Amino acid sequence: MAAVLSPRARRDLLEAANWIAKNNPTAATGLRVAVVDAARRIGDHPQIGKLQPDLADGPIYFLPLTAFPYVLVYRLDHDPPLILRVLHGARNLPEVLRDI
Repeated sequence: MAAVLSPRARRDLLEAANWIAKNNPTAATGLRVAVVDAARRIGDHPQIGKLQPDLADGPIYFLPLTAFPYVLVYRLDHDPPLILRVLHGARNLPEVLRDI
């Protein structure tokens, strides 16, 4: 079973895809596909990501996407795992993740 996206993660993905689509609709579609594929991998292998206690407390895992500069932030204490955010790696992650 695939991990599920929280409402905030869905908004993150929609905003990123819309921004990318302005210049490259194919890449925007690719981002959506990459997130769906990663959600399946997280569902199959929940601990595939990495804990980063310097960025977030608790059971928060980080999984970078292979072909895009985005990272999925997710929790394992839900069944299925819950993807909290889809964030560009260049963002100030400690600041953005302060509210998790």
